[in-house]
Amino acid sequence: MAPGGARGPTPCWGLSLGGAALLLLLVPAAAAQEPSAAACSQNTNRTCEECLKNVSCLWCNANKACLDYPVTKILPPGSLCKLSSARWGVCWVNFEALIIAMSVVGAAILLGIAVCCCCCCRRKRRRELDKSDEKEMREREERRMRQEERRAEMKLRHDEIRKKYGLFKEENPYARFENN
Repeated sequence: MAPGGARGPTPCWGLSLGGAALLLLLVPAAAAQEPSAAACSQNTNRTCEECLKNVSCLWCNANKACLDYPVTKILPPGSLCKLSSARWGVCWVNFEALIIAMSVVGAAILLGIAVCCCCCCRRKRRRELDKSDEKEMREREERRMRQEERRAEMKLRHDEIRKKYGLFKEENPYARFENN
């Protein structure tokens, strides 16, 4: 890995993993598909497993009917079969549960991506603030040093002027009396 590179899985992996999980869920149904192009209606009043061997079929649990999946629509219409009774791919997952589960997984992925983005932005901002804070501290220290130098120069200049006009104050004014 290059220095400064991203660590851990990137957010796009979450979408790939979700798609792979859905594919693994539906692969057994596709693998068990009958090679014959039998109409779905022939499996009516049989079992769900027999109906769903053909991936183009939809099982309606309410009336035990095997129907052709309406490929022009994403979800089967309510007039065909209620979502709570509709099964496709596997018999133990109905469309309502599938919609809820996929919504939760999608929301979790989006939330994870948002949290990762926020954390990355916060770290980047913190690094920028640290650099700017260091720069501010250096500038403040330089200004303080220059000001101290100017104060020392001004004190020297004032002391020279005081000496010139005899206004120079001694360190201890009582020292004169002690030395006599």
